[in-house]
Amino acid sequence: MTDHKAHLHHCGGGCCGHEVPQVPLLRSSDEGDGLSRRSFFVGLGTAALGAWALQSASAQSPASPTASGGSVLSGKPLVVKPILTYGISKRRPQTSWRSWGGVMTQEDVAAESKRITDELAGMAKAAEFGLKILPVSTVANKNEAAAVRAEQFDVTLIFASGAGGDVLETLASPDRPTIIFVRHLSGPVYLWYEIAHPRFLRKTVDEYGQPGVDAHDVVVDDYNGILWRLRALYGLKNLMGEKIVAIGNAGGWGAGGRKAPQLTREKWHMEIIPVSYDELGKRIKSARADGKLVARTQAEAREYLRQPRVKLETDTKIVGNPALLPKSVENSFLLAQVMKDIMAEHQVHAMTVNQCMGTIMPISETTACLPLSLLNDEGYMAFCESDFVVIPSGVLLHHISGLPVFLNDPTYPHDGIVTLAHCTAPRKMDGKYYERTRIMTHFESDYGAAPKVEMRPGQTITVIDPDFNGKRWLGFTGKTLKTPFMHICRAQVDVTIEGDMKRLLEEMVGFHWMMSYGDYRKEVGYALKKVGIEWVDVSKKG
Repeated sequence: MTDHKAHLHHCGGGCCGHEVPQVPLLRSSDEGDGLSRRSFFVGLGTAALGAWALQSASAQSPASPTASGGSVLSGKPLVVKPILTYGISKRRPQTSWRSWGGVMTQEDVAAESKRITDELAGMAKAAEFGLKILPVSTVANKNEAAAVRAEQFDVTLIFASGAGGDVLETLASPDRPTIIFVRHLSGPVYLWYEIAHPRFLRKTVDEYGQPGVDAHDVVVDDYNGILWRLRALYGLKNLMGEKIVAIGNAGGWGAGGRKAPQLTREKWHMEIIPVSYDELGKRIKSARADGKLVARTQAEAREYLRQPRVKLETDTKIVGNPALLPKSVENSFLLAQVMKDIMAEHQVHAMTVNQCMGTIMPISETTACLPLSLLNDEGYMAFCESDFVVIPSGVLLHHISGLPVFLNDPTYPHDGIVTLAHCTAPRKMDGKYYERTRIMTHFESDYGAAPKVEMRPGQTITVIDPDFNGKRWLGFTGKTLKTPFMHICRAQVDVTIEGDMKRLLEEMVGFHWMMSYGDYRKEVGYALKKVGIEWVDVSKKG
């Protein structure tokens, strides 16, 4: 029996039970998904999220690359448990005896469970990230809810057709994310379409009172609204507890970044694995003594330079003779292989290089620029400068977007544009096609090999500006305009700032920014809210 107290409502007309046309499975927008600086924070908290992610990771095999240099595996899949809550009411004479909602009989429950299973299968096919949907459980009371809650999964997905508030409260564990789906037009209308806000979120008062769940965790009809939230949680799961190799140890830009490595360990539970330059030097020496390895990396370098959209400009004596190979490029491919071997040994697919503006050059006899670009194109996460102020944002954005990301130096925003530049840009920014690239020297040293990636104009981008203190990130969307040739880092792109440029200018924090193709602002904001970081979306309308 359903507990009717405080939510009985007579349902007149024809809204209960009969079929209405299905809305499209995926829609292009999600009403009210903006997460502004004025948003309340009822997140799970860092400790809870850390435990959630690390527990999930311990139950699954880590995704790791192999020393052979093949494609990097995707991150750990997000495991979702769908639960249909319902209540079967009994007719009573001369009184209100049933709640709102079209799921009223056991036959309705069975039909709705099948509908959910089919719809989730369609949604999962549209997911471009690792997603595992468990079988639908049907729950009518608190004891059944407690039994389901005790199972192992990452995200609770409640289809709240009926049942009392104690059932939803039991299912919504503060230790893992919860998404609530209610129907308006996509099937039999749900009870909680009426009362999710006043009863579940606010407990019949004005203040929010449900731990770990807020108004942005409720979705009406739109499976795309479920999917982008799951994409955000997938990114968050794979950021929490991520392992990363730091050649030359961890660091952080400027005075504000001195605490960044420790904050990274505490907030994101990332494991930073230091590899000394002495160790790197020994590995490079060993690699150079391996004739087969040298021959293979030389062949890879020649194949790279023969690509139609690659132009070599590091050595004018060699440009006209394809049989010759610049030593800086040859050494770059060897260094990239050494880096892959280090990551494979530690079972990670992320790395960063400290002191990449000097220390690595005499050891490797090249620069880290081209090797890091190559690794990013292969699906690794490879960052220069070992700046752990910004690296967590790159790991999150990579897992959310499924694309290579570009750690960059921003310039001064003006007239609605800003220039982003660095020497380690990926070529495969959209994950499929290589951008036109000129191989030049690293600008500041005029040494080694660095890709000047010429990003196509008109590409939608997401930009993240993390703060030094791990409390407030800014972001905006824009479009690529042109790739100029100024005397700055080789990969340089002018981008538009869509939104409030004045606010961006006045509230900029940290130093380095992170960029990817595509618009992932709402996913980033949703993920950050779960760990209590404020998301300032400069491009948000209204």
